[in-house]
Amino acid sequence: MPTVSIPKGYESLLNLNQTERAIKLTKEFFEQELSHSLNLQKVSAPLIVRQGNGINDNLNGVERIISFDAIDISDGQLEIVQSLAKWKRMALDRYQYRAGEGLYTNMNALRRDEIQDNLHSIYVDQWDWEKVILPEQRDLHTLKSAALQIFQAIKATEKFLVQAFPGLEPVLPETLYFITSQELEVLYPELSPKERENSIARRYGAVFIMQIGGELLSGKKHDGRAPDYDDWNLNGDIILWYPVLEQAFEVSSMGIRVDKQRLAEQLQLSGEEDRQSLEFHQLILQDKLPLSIGGGIGQSRLCMFLLKKAHIGEVQASVWNEQILQECRDGNIKLL
Repeated sequence: MPTVSIPKGYESLLNLNQTERAIKLTKEFFEQELSHSLNLQKVSAPLIVRQGNGINDNLNGVERIISFDAIDISDGQLEIVQSLAKWKRMALDRYQYRAGEGLYTNMNALRRDEIQDNLHSIYVDQWDWEKVILPEQRDLHTLKSAALQIFQAIKATEKFLVQAFPGLEPVLPETLYFITSQELEVLYPELSPKERENSIARRYGAVFIMQIGGELLSGKKHDGRAPDYDDWNLNGDIILWYPVLEQAFEVSSMGIRVDKQRLAEQLQLSGEEDRQSLEFHQLILQDKLPLSIGGGIGQSRLCMFLLKKAHIGEVQASVWNEQILQECRDGNIKLL
């Protein structure tokens, strides 16, 4: 079975040199928009964390984290981060940010169990951001406002790139459509979650699907979420319709983070109560970390979408299996 979807007659609108220049411009412009819109300061972030303290993101709980030992560190294993969802919240406290202030960083990660295709790579790069909020801001209004600000930053970046590279054309709609995963299931009960995303994204162009992680009325989940960072009632994904591949295209996952009550509830629902003893979880349960909202925005994903590329390997240098390499050669896809 083919691994890569090849658009008929595909040809990149930008050559390799133009692509590299456009990637740089995209990242620089979007960072400025993101920082300004959400009042975020850029900080440094780790690629490696210690094993066993609960700081590394365990994603859906089944992915194998890359771990190793180091010759000069004798007190435990080290891990490559999978994301910085938990580290960022601890950083808010360390940097002493106040309500309405936050941070963002360049997150680089390796996910060894990622199934490679047009959108997925072993190498993951994204803007991770986190912002302090007040207790009364733990609501859908705060979540929607942040999602809309991120979408407007993406639209501004699209407009900027169209001016810099006239061969590109804007495709984003004027605004972001909001819907919960339960409303989506009611709307398309006969479809799978991914098929629902395709249908709603094709219909509206840009959607924010909210409340992901818990069971729907059908007894199934729209998608998996770790129980210990997002509040499943107050999170969501920004999904865009991507004409190049004719499919839904996720660019961001975000959410209001768990407080001590939601952390305990979600650990119980997922059967992971034993995680309560870990350092990160104890800090939440003892009210020692600020309440926050945060998320990740794929850097290569955003570049791929805005530069209208068919494969994520056209905007990032990674490692691919031989089948993917051959399919890309046959499909006129020039990987970096």
